Amino acid sequence: MFTSALKSFTSNISANYNISSNPTSSSGPWKIYDATKKTTGKGVSVFVFDRKSLEPRPRSLSGRPGPSVKRAQDEVVERLKKEASSLARLRHPSILELVEPVEETRYGSLMFATESVTSSLSELLQEKDEQETPGGIGGRSSRSVVEDGGGRRRREVEIDELEIQKGLLQIGKGLQFLHESAGLVHGNLTPEGIYINAKSDWKISGLGFSSPPDNSTSASVTPVSLAEVLQYDPRLPRSVQLNLDYTSPDFVLDCNLNPAADLFSLGLLIIALYNSPHTSPIQTNSNHATYKKIFASSSSVPSPSNNFLSSRPLSKELVASVLPRLITRRPAQRLSAREFQETRYFDNILVSTIRFLEALPAKTPNEKAQFMRGLSRILPQFPPSVLEKKILPALLEEMKDQDLLSLILQDVFRIIKTLPKRAFGEKVIPRLREIFRTGGATTTERNTAKEAGLMVVLEHMSTIAEICSGKEFKDDILPIIERGMESATHSIIDAALRSLPIMLPILDFSTLKNELFPVIAAVFSKTSSLGIKVRGLEAFAILCGWQQDNAASGDGLDGMLGTERNEAKSTGNSALDKYTIQEKVVPLLKAIKTKEPAVVMAALNVFKQVGKVADSDFLAIEVLPILWSFSLGPLLNLQQFRNFMDLIKALSSRIEQEQSRKLQELTSNSVGTSGSRSQESGSLGVMNASDGFERSGQGVEEDFERLVLGQKTGGSETSMLDTVSGTSSWAGKPPNHIIGGQTSLPPSFSWSTAPSGALSTQLPVSRAITPDQNLSSFASLVPSTTSSAQATPQVNGWAAQRASSNPAVTTLGSFSSATTNMSVNPSVISIAPPPQQRQIVATTSNTFPSVSIAPPPARSVNSVGQPRYGAGLGGSATEGGNLTRSKSAQKQGLDAYESLL
Repeated sequence: MFTSALKSFTSNISANYNISSNPTSSSGPWKIYDATKKTTGKGVSVFVFDRKSLEPRPRSLSGRPGPSVKRAQDEVVERLKKEASSLARLRHPSILELVEPVEETRYGSLMFATESVTSSLSELLQEKDEQETPGGIGGRSSRSVVEDGGGRRRREVEIDELEIQKGLLQIGKGLQFLHESAGLVHGNLTPEGIYINAKSDWKISGLGFSSPPDNSTSASVTPVSLAEVLQYDPRLPRSVQLNLDYTSPDFVLDCNLNPAADLFSLGLLIIALYNSPHTSPIQTNSNHATYKKIFASSSSVPSPSNNFLSSRPLSKELVASVLPRLITRRPAQRLSAREFQETRYFDNILVSTIRFLEALPAKTPNEKAQFMRGLSRILPQFPPSVLEKKILPALLEEMKDQDLLSLILQDVFRIIKTLPKRAFGEKVIPRLREIFRTGGATTTERNTAKEAGLMVVLEHMSTIAEICSGKEFKDDILPIIERGMESATHSIIDAALRSLPIMLPILDFSTLKNELFPVIAAVFSKTSSLGIKVRGLEAFAILCGWQQDNAASGDGLDGMLGTERNEAKSTGNSALDKYTIQEKVVPLLKAIKTKEPAVVMAALNVFKQVGKVADSDFLAIEVLPILWSFSLGPLLNLQQFRNFMDLIKALSSRIEQEQSRKLQELTSNSVGTSGSRSQESGSLGVMNASDGFERSGQGVEEDFERLVLGQKTGGSETSMLDTVSGTSSWAGKPPNHIIGGQTSLPPSFSWSTAPSGALSTQLPVSRAITPDQNLSSFASLVPSTTSSAQATPQVNGWAAQRASSNPAVTTLGSFSSATTNMSVNPSVISIAPPPQQRQIVATTSNTFPSVSIAPPPARSVNSVGQPRYGAGLGGSATEGGNLTRSKSAQKQGLDAYESLL
């Protein structure tokens, strides 16, 4: 209905507020809608009156109301406008607060906005009647769920003894304000004129019939004509007329307008709160005759003799001192609004606490502090509805006084434990954010009061984690914890670090790594406190997967003498990844300079967790040296040293096992390729890693003998390098693998010429060839000129050595001397091509020294046609046999290739 009506409304309220599509409650002629201001998001309640509701149901034949009906409707509209305008003039905590003044549309409808209200007292009593009807009289609390468009809004309002006492006390204060300060008589105090706001406060409204009392000189409000308002008009709804069921006989019988009439109406309202159903004990059906008849008999008038016509027992205080002085025929005998608040009915600790809390801003600092200290003892006696709607909002509002911050927060957390989880997110978190996250770390002056409050929050972190959602914790609580870690007070830092195990199950990996860990690392690096160092190391251990045993944990300053302090209660999953642990955590541990037992033993717990996550090579290179350094600390006792050694041995064993496994895997993978490796190394020799010398096998021996005896090897050619090397290597002695049946070291080869004095002492290191040639592709040499000399067999170096009388001669010069008289035809000298495969096996014998062979020498032919080798191979012309070289001889044979080599 309101959606279509809203389209016709062109008002400031509809333009500036987002109004719900369906009403959340109603009271009298008003329908109440929830709304929020578009600019601020503040919640309000919009009261809407539709003029069409005044049209009589059985319409006249003409279809239009007569002039008298229209005049009566106009009077109703004016009375309702007076109700809204009275709220604008009257400002009191017990009077409904007006936010937007009344506005009238072109169709005569009315709108105004007030503070957010939950419901009217009339609607609340109706809901309670509906709940109590199926189960009889049980006094069950009233809870309702209101449909709001497609959603559901839960409204919880409970009517219990304390709620009634609190509400009546607020009504008494409101009446006192109207009577004494505003000079008005309410005139129609009914459940429809009382509203309950979001804080569970009872507020007075329904001031359409308010008027100055008789004989009043105030002209601010137009007096009400009792004769007109008491006249019931059946053409109009009852909700816009005076309710005779709650009207004082002063109006109906005496036509006397006085403030005491409101107290009579208050007495009837009190009985309705306890009655079942919750209605007035006087039922007149809006008939004056019925009203007069009721008051004509004392038995039909509420009195102590008939339990004030209540179907339920009333409290002793009400029966004894309150109702008899409210429901009385004579106005002079009634209590005033001020006296009503001072009755024994409100004389109990809970009501007195609420009254003191409402007046708390006017109390002295000492009275406030004393009240906060004692409040914790009586909080369990309050019902949850009062705690949530009355006590908690008042305490949160008072948190602006930082001197009371720590005391208030202690009471707040006691209340939160008894309330639904939503209360913390809706009410407490915004206040904590406002206090602890504004104006913070940049200030240089310490605020001890705020630090005390922060300490209380950190001490109740487990409670916060239970009732707070993950998003709320990350967005609102984590910044408060980080601020505690950055504090200059060590006790606050310690409390913040101790809350880490509580945070781990709530925060995600990215938040832990990128937001929380850097703060902890900065605190650990900068602090000079031994206790904070230990607490920081415990935090690192927890982040690496260690779960602290709270029962065994102390202050961390006892040196960790017991082994039970060094071991984790249980091991959980690491909150940090391996990279962060290796690259960020371990360097922080490595930078520790102190050797205090408490610090190094706390670091030991971290290393235990690192050892379960880090790689074995990282442990060997980075972790073990640090552990050895820490273990040798001069302040450690024997047990602490053994704890370090246990970890060192365990990590070393793990490193050994993993490295052995890797090598075994590499060995097994190389078995399949060993044959190809042997074939590839045949031409160059397989080198032993221990000594670097070549080894010979049986096949190599056979090929070698065929080579030196001038026989062809099967399918292979002998290179010049092999021939020359064989000649120079075996010039002194036979090979060791032939002599005595033992293998010995054959010489290695190089193109460089070693000095003759160093031949017997220099050990071979490697074998080198020319950069542009290799053993398998060295071409056969052909003499540049031909001769008719007769060909001679190849010189056998081994045979020449056997024939020599001086076995110590090992140089090419001696070889040249030994072959001087041999007749060789230069034209037929050829060098066999290199063998396809040569296996060289190194031995441990060192009989023959290394011989360096120069590149192929320049060749000269003596007078008898024999080639001379010694002079061109790097040796002296006179070395070994004092050979002489003819200067006039022409270069022939191998000498012709000297320029090419």
